[in-house]
Amino acid sequence: MAPVVHFTLIALFITSAAAYTNHTVGGPAGWLFDPDTNTSSANYASWAGNQTFDLGDYLIFNTNTNQTVVLTYNTTTFRSCSVDNSSDSDTFMYSQGNQQFGQPLTVAIPLTIEGPNYFFSDASDGVQCENGMAFGINVTHGVGLPPNLNQPPPPPYVEPPSNADGTPGTVAGNLPSGAGLSVDANVRRAVFYALTFYGIFGLLQV
Repeated sequence: MAPVVHFTLIALFITSAAAYTNHTVGGPAGWLFDPDTNTSSANYASWAGNQTFDLGDYLIFNTNTNQTVVLTYNTTTFRSCSVDNSSDSDTFMYSQGNQQFGQPLTVAIPLTIEGPNYFFSDASDGVQCENGMAFGINVTHGVGLPPNLNQPPPPPYVEPPSNADGTPGTVAGNLPSGAGLSVDANVRRAVFYALTFYGIFGLLQV
């Protein structure tokens, strides 16, 4: 029985590993642009047309800091070759924070949204995009996202209500039973009783 389980686990591992693909954009030509001839190093639309893209796959951009890598789900942004009118929810720029030109750069982008995904370089005020540094793909479901790419976002921060004097209040729903303001009330009550007791005791001693 043990060898059967062992081989089954190996088969599951191989299936899982083979379920996702790393796509090197442009193949050996990479994601590069020649400013002297205004040409890209590959025909990216043709390259993308020969690939199948699923959720959980990665696009690997072997490039340098003379180009940018922009992912957008907005057709208008893609066609304009500019991020000027895009929003933070539909367009993302990828870089490694290197401000020097001509430095080697590898950008890995996971595919996490089904349907049309668009990529382009907006460097040189959109000239690179207009001259071939752009392509669109259609991402299909495949086997779905792997767990590491399928985490729910954290809940949004909610500002606690303020008291009448402007000081931060306490959200009662977040407090365990018997905690918070009720403890403060009990402490004040104990101090009141103690002071009253010692005040009366002092008067009796006079």
